Amino acid sequence: MSRIARLTTLADAPSPNLKRKRARSGPYGVLDIGSSMVVCLIARVECDGRPRVLGYGWQRARGVKGGNIVDLQEAEHAIRAAVAQAEEMADLKLSGAIVNLSCGQPASRLMNIQWPIGGRAVTEADLRAVLSEGRRRAHDEGRETVHAATLGFTIDSTPGVEDPRGMMCETLGVKLHLVDASSAALRNLGLCLAGCDLEVEELVSAPFAAALAVLVEDEKQLGATVIDMGGGTTGIAVYGEGHLLHTAQLPVGGWQVTNDVARGLATPIGHAERMKTLHGSCMGGGNDVKEMLSVPQVGEDEDQLAQVSRATVVNIIKPRLEETLELVRDRLEAAALDREAGARVVLTGGASQLVGVRDMAARILDRPVRIGRPQPVPGLPESALGPDFATTLGLLSWGAGEGRPLLDLDPGPDRNGGRFLRFVNWLRERV
Repeated sequence: MSRIARLTTLADAPSPNLKRKRARSGPYGVLDIGSSMVVCLIARVECDGRPRVLGYGWQRARGVKGGNIVDLQEAEHAIRAAVAQAEEMADLKLSGAIVNLSCGQPASRLMNIQWPIGGRAVTEADLRAVLSEGRRRAHDEGRETVHAATLGFTIDSTPGVEDPRGMMCETLGVKLHLVDASSAALRNLGLCLAGCDLEVEELVSAPFAAALAVLVEDEKQLGATVIDMGGGTTGIAVYGEGHLLHTAQLPVGGWQVTNDVARGLATPIGHAERMKTLHGSCMGGGNDVKEMLSVPQVGEDEDQLAQVSRATVVNIIKPRLEETLELVRDRLEAAALDREAGARVVLTGGASQLVGVRDMAARILDRPVRIGRPQPVPGLPESALGPDFATTLGLLSWGAGEGRPLLDLDPGPDRNGGRFLRFVNWLRERV
């Protein structure tokens, strides 16, 4: 066999083990608590590093508004039903799950911390102390840290150090990116999950999870902005140089569009949702004025239908989506990440599937836009692989080890949720 043939054979051979360093071992569960849908998946990581779904279940969300739990009992019922479906299919009982973070006005903050070393070698204890200092500052403001990642180190006056452990210096400079949320909202989430006999094993920011599901590696390195247009919220995640640089969440989403249609046409919410899905668009067409739609009226008999043009529906939907994208643009401008965010915008989430949203986003954000669809996952039906499942599938990727920081600095007791997990365990013992 020639040398070229041998190299070709080796290149085509499957890798014996591609699991990431911090991938979950054994079956694990993920729980996406959204404003429109609650989804539970049970999966395991295969030897090729990809998760395989063993069981799935989803229910219409109840008791959740704008990403926050507003009715504990209703939310608990929806979560229990989704989890029970997944457990029955997988023939497995979950004790905990990786849960998305949408509640508590989650937000990013960047911290530059100078830590005295005194001429000795930097140790891992120093790095953990810096991380604890960042968490302490957030906690003092009534916020709980969910993600903490280092974006770079400076040794005295030398920047660009990726791992300073073992290096000598007088002062260690650290740029930290923290994602935190209101402690009170997290307690309500913990209370709800405890009522479902589930532990929060890890919390993952919902826009961050969506980015893990839809971005390709080149976009993560060169820079891209993910806009996750969900039912009750619109999440923003900015990636660059392989790191999550910024995340934010707006309390507007597809539900507001549905509500506008229901109010504008005086039709029930359920029918407004169907009209949005079947006829919704933010791009007018030449025949929209002539195309008439039958619309049931609130309080009228079912056979009493009003006739409205499709142009009327478009004129209701378009301003709301324009307003949402303008809010996204303003939030990105306030973050001042133009260079790091790259030139590409990736739209995902259920509302991103409305006709014309891509072109509208490209016009308002002044960047090229594509629709982000997650990669297929073995064990899931095709109906669960669209943009509206991006956050759920991103949680699966997190469980498989993707997106985790290169330096795993969290100390043992605080890992997988920190004080929040201890609070959940305390709550389970007493409720």
